[in-house]
Amino acid sequence: MESSNLNRRQFHKTFSSTSIALGMSAITAKRSQGANDRLRIGVIGCGGRGGSHIGMLLKLREQGNALDITAVCDTYRPRLQQAAERTHAVFSTMKHEELLERSDVDVVLIATPEHWHGYQTIDALKAGKDIYVEKPLTHWRQLGLAEKVAEAAKQSGGLVQVGCQRMSCSAYTQAKELIQKGMIGKPVMAETGYFRFGDWGERGMSIDDPNAHPGPDLDWERFQGDCPRHEFSVSRYFRWRMYADTAGGPISDNYIHFYNPLAYTLGLGYPTKVAGLGGIHRYTLDQAPDPVYRQEREIPDTCNLVIEYPDRFTVTCSGTQANAFTTYGSNETPIIRGWDGTLLIGGQDIRVLKSDDSKEIHREPIQHGIDQMKFWADFLDCCRTRKQPLSNAALSAPVNTTMQMGVMAVNGERVIRYDHEQKRVIA
Repeated sequence: MESSNLNRRQFHKTFSSTSIALGMSAITAKRSQGANDRLRIGVIGCGGRGGSHIGMLLKLREQGNALDITAVCDTYRPRLQQAAERTHAVFSTMKHEELLERSDVDVVLIATPEHWHGYQTIDALKAGKDIYVEKPLTHWRQLGLAEKVAEAAKQSGGLVQVGCQRMSCSAYTQAKELIQKGMIGKPVMAETGYFRFGDWGERGMSIDDPNAHPGPDLDWERFQGDCPRHEFSVSRYFRWRMYADTAGGPISDNYIHFYNPLAYTLGLGYPTKVAGLGGIHRYTLDQAPDPVYRQEREIPDTCNLVIEYPDRFTVTCSGTQANAFTTYGSNETPIIRGWDGTLLIGGQDIRVLKSDDSKEIHREPIQHGIDQMKFWADFLDCCRTRKQPLSNAALSAPVNTTMQMGVMAVNGERVIRYDHEQKRVIA
């Protein structure tokens, strides 16, 4: 069924009833490749983030990585044509289903707005592709969809890497080993978050053409997907991170970058409850730089979460877009407290301090920092060897659900609970 003919209720019904018991064709399409086997990549979403990924892939190819970008897809034709020319792709389309049908696509990059990530990932898995999907894995209101993605990946044998590039930093693998050795004793609490100055991530999104309008060159209906229907506006289309229907704000856009590696380090699963407070504290009517933006921003700029887990473990996750100060002068500042010690990741080192007097008992250098090119190269190696990437769907599904609960908690200034027996969020 064409998504342009779907209303919101039909859209949910179609995807919720789609079986994740995938056909043998998708499973048998997976193959173990040699290190030099050429991978053919299709790009779904050619905007700012998609364009950045295209640049990295082209650079990797220049460096000798065996890949080609063979197909591109976008709902805005001028952007699609630009991507096709840049990549020399042999196929371009405004419908992602047509790209996924092609036999000359092995790996798919999904860099569309948040509300499309989960659906397009499941479609790609059904088509027998491996997927690099931008975070978050699903939109905050699509409860249960991340779990369907993880199950689809498990059943199909397809690889899914979620775009939390901080997973490329060795600090978290090193910290995981230290904690498993008992360096800090039983973990009891962690602190993480994200601090920046400016609303450039939302208002700063490029409006390609202020006079753009729906038609053969801009598929507004397809873009909206399962969202409540709105009148077209260039801001809602090009600056989709400002709106609750298509984005979750700092929690799903920024905090998840830090929560994914924290969950990996500590082996976190699903929480029991998430409490949240926050709102638009800086970019309010009197502070926003332009009248249109004052009226249209829907997502918060400041969010504070307290997250409890079953094994008497708590995480505080907080941040703001009004102030960029952090302890080490960088955003890489998680603190993990245990009964016997405290582990700090920041600057160039990992440090462990005693829990009673904070004396340093261990220090080791971070072997290598965040490297988005390496993150891509490692994933392409996984596609060839069939090894699971670190930032996979199984890890990301509970993190995604936790962040969904966080958005819901902040929106309602309340506590959201997770039922472990029924495996669902209780709003």
